[in-house]
This record gives sequence, C-alpha cells and structure tokens, in this order.
Amino acid sequence: MNTVKIGLVSTSDRASSGVYQDLGIPALTEWLSTALSTPYTLSSRLLSDDQASIEITLKELVDIEGCHLVFTTGGTGPALRDVTPDATLAIADRIMPGFGEQMRQVSLHYVPTAILSRQVGVIRKQCLILNLPGQPKSIKETLEGVKDATGKVIINGVFAAVPYCIQLLEGPYIETHPEVVASFRPKSALKPA
Repeated sequence: MNTVKIGLVSTSDRASSGVYQDLGIPALTEWLSTALSTPYTLSSRLLSDDQASIEITLKELVDIEGCHLVFTTGGTGPALRDVTPDATLAIADRIMPGFGEQMRQVSLHYVPTAILSRQVGVIRKQCLILNLPGQPKSIKETLEGVKDATGKVIINGVFAAVPYCIQLLEGPYIETHPEVVASFRPKSALKPA
C-alpha cells in the first residue's frame, strides 16, 4: 500500500498550556483530507515554544515513526519565543531554501509583514519538513497558493512541489485532488496510467 506517513507539530506556549485551543493541527488535518487522494496516516503533537522539545519531537517523527513529511505550524516569526525554524535547522541534514522563499512569496501577496517570517524547508534522512504559518487561513494559502476569482492559480503554493520532492527522496508516490492543489512532476516522473 502506498501510505504516506505525515507528522503534524503545532508549537504554541498558550495552546499547549490550555489557554486557548490549537487551530493549526485541525486546519492541517482538514486540508489534508481535502487535498490528498493517496492514503495517509497522521501523527500529531502539540508543544510549547521550546527549542529542545521541538528538536526531540522532529527527530522522533522522522527517525522512529518514519514520517515521509512533517508540517510544523506556528513559532516562525521574530519574537524571542519563536524558535520553530531554529529547531528545524538544528536537526536538518539539508536545507531546501526554495520552500521558505515560496511560502513568503505567497504570504506577501496578502500581508507586507510576511517578510518577518523565518519559515524554512529542510530534509532529514528521507523526510521533508516544512514550517507553515500558525493561522488556518494562512496555512491553506501557503499550501494552495494564490488563486484568482475563477480558482486559477496565479502564485503556486508549496504543496505543488511536495509530492515530487517526496518521490525524489524515494518515498511514496503522492497524488492530490487537482481542484484543491495540483502537484507537479516532470513527465518522466509520472506513474504510468
């Protein structure tokens, strides 16, 4: 079976201590249910903004649970407690700078403060790890891209490149519902019909 293992990590001091409900993991769970046509399993964690805990959790999701893809949400700004990118970079084998650049490009279409985001994309072993924003609306925009009134994509979201990246890392072949997000692969990488 071509099952994709996906880790979801939400970082928030207040949500993890019960001050308010975490919105990142539910938003990602809902988005994945509409976007992916490939079977997948989820492993979720809600953490405080503590770099050591985030590093341990990311390593556990990749090294022990064997995730092919991990999304983090929250903790990517310039505030002193925003340490998710720092933790992600600390456990990375390789940096994938295009993902951070594209996430900021999408967000800049909506808000000028997107330049304050420190989101990164990295590879650890055979897993892609992406730092997403914390707000549900921004998560969806970052993954799907900027669309015009007819639904045509004018700026690609980052998920368009995720399935091919996972394929290049020798992970499962991920397929999407193109009306949500169309994944891109070169013709030579397409699965035979």
